[in-house]
Amino acid sequence: MSEERTGPTAGDGPGEVGRDIRAEGDRQEWLAARFEEERGQLRAVAYRMLGSLSEADDAVQEAWLRLSRSGAHGVENLGGWLTTVVGRVCLDQLRTRRARREDPLEPAVYVPEPVIGPTAGVDPEQEALLADSVGLALLVVLEALSPAERLAFVLHDMFAVPFDEIAPIVGRTPTAARQLASRARRRVQDTAPPLDTDPARQHEVVDAFLAASRAGDFEGLLAVLDPEVVLRADGGTAARGATKLVRGAAAVVEQALFYAQFVPAGRPALVNGAPGLVTLRNGRPFSVMGFTVAHGKIVQIDVLADPVRLARLDLSGLEG
Repeated sequence: MSEERTGPTAGDGPGEVGRDIRAEGDRQEWLAARFEEERGQLRAVAYRMLGSLSEADDAVQEAWLRLSRSGAHGVENLGGWLTTVVGRVCLDQLRTRRARREDPLEPAVYVPEPVIGPTAGVDPEQEALLADSVGLALLVVLEALSPAERLAFVLHDMFAVPFDEIAPIVGRTPTAARQLASRARRRVQDTAPPLDTDPARQHEVVDAFLAASRAGDFEGLLAVLDPEVVLRADGGTAARGATKLVRGAAAVVEQALFYAQFVPAGRPALVNGAPGLVTLRNGRPFSVMGFTVAHGKIVQIDVLADPVRLARLDLSGLEG
């Protein structure tokens, strides 16, 4: 029985070797083109898995490296194959992240890295970035899931990946993978607030909050805050004093009056597609505030003040 040919050998003539090299080069070009077609989808999967565009881009790049090394010979559904590769990479990153956070010195409050865009005149590239994002409130809920639950929920509920394909990634049976997604779905439904879908109404509520903050208007702040509002501020390990979790309108008002000193230096922005504020100091980002509005009230305020992760944000759309 003849052996299957896998590539050029020493016994090949120069013409055959040249054809093999050209064929391999053509395949790499084809793979690169197909990968670019899938990049947007892969980035969206990775961002929902990791809550960080910089980490999502790293995961997508790792998927390309694995594709270019393997050649994906015999793969019929390249898009599905790449999605599962990205899922595996993200799952490993989530497990590593969770292990790091078991350190008692790590902050207990974590705000995902948001996608920032201007409030008007969004260019196509920024529009694509915002399309990759989901609401910060949902990302915060996803952060509370186990890595396996998050992967099952994101891949199945957000990207319709069958449980038969999810199961090998998490090392479970399809039935167990379905149960992972079901638990995650209940957690999301029980925790994620029902959002206002009218952008104009969202901006109106957030503008009223910022105006009341600037004026030190206690009653005005209470008027736009849900009684059960939650403020989550993540200063990272370098600024532990800026890391806090505050619940209830009265307690959040006290924090809002503190943050009012930064409002004049803030720039209105879209933070994961919702109204927000980016504060700069000496031309560098100092904090990002994202607001979640439901039933005409602010139900969640997420503040990222971690200088390490702020430095990774793309704020080019706010220039000018």
